[in-house]
Amino acid sequence: MIKFYYNLAPNPTKVALALEEMALPYELVPVDTRKGEQHTPAFLAINPNAKVPAIVDGDATVFDSNAILLYLAEKTGTFGGGKSAAQRGELLSWMMFIASGIGPYSGQAVHFRNVAPEPKDYAVTRYTFEATRHWNIIDARLAKHRYMLGDEYTVADMALWGWSRLVPFVLGPDALPTMPNLKRHLEEVSARPAAARALALKDKHSFKADMDEAAKLAMFPHLKKAG
Repeated sequence: MIKFYYNLAPNPTKVALALEEMALPYELVPVDTRKGEQHTPAFLAINPNAKVPAIVDGDATVFDSNAILLYLAEKTGTFGGGKSAAQRGELLSWMMFIASGIGPYSGQAVHFRNVAPEPKDYAVTRYTFEATRHWNIIDARLAKHRYMLGDEYTVADMALWGWSRLVPFVLGPDALPTMPNLKRHLEEVSARPAAARALALKDKHSFKADMDEAAKLAMFPHLKKAG
C-alpha cells in the first residue's frame, strides 16, 4: 500500500485527487508543517527538501507533487494523456509549467501578502504580477480546450486544480471572475466525486491552525537568521 505523506496544502491536495481518481489504496501519514514535522530525520530521509507531499510505494520513494502525479499515471496507465511524442511533450510541458510557474509564484504571492514583514510592496507587486501572468496563460489555454490537454482529463488538470482552488487567496477575491475559462475548469474538476473525497481528508486529522511564532519558524526557517 502507498504511504502518502500529506497535509492540507495545495500540492498534497493534488496528489490526494490523483490517488482517489486512480482508486489506489493508500495510508495517510500526516506531516504537520506548523509543528515542524517536515524537519524530523524520519521525514528528511524520505524527502531531503523538507516539503510535503511525498509517497513511498514499495521500493519507490517519490517527492515533489508533479513528479508523484507523473509516477502514478505511469504506474496505473491512466490519466497520462496520449502516447505520441507530440502528446507526451504537451503533457510534460504543462506539468512543468504548473510546477515551476503556477505553484512557486502563487505560493510566493501568498507569502509576501500575508507573512512577510514590511517593507514588502515591491515583493507583493512582483509576485502578484507574475502569478497573474501565469494564471492568464492557463485561462487562455482553457479558452481553447476543455482540459489542459484537450478533451481528455489528465494529471495536468489534477496538478492545476490543487492551486486553482486558491486563486481568490492568491490574487484576491475579484481575480477568478476575470478568468472565466479557469473558473469553468475549476468548477468542473471540483464537481468530480474524487475531488470531494480528496477534500474530505481534512476531517481525517487535526493540523495545527495557529500561525504563532513557533509555526513561522518551522515553516520559514530563514526567519531565525533574520531575527
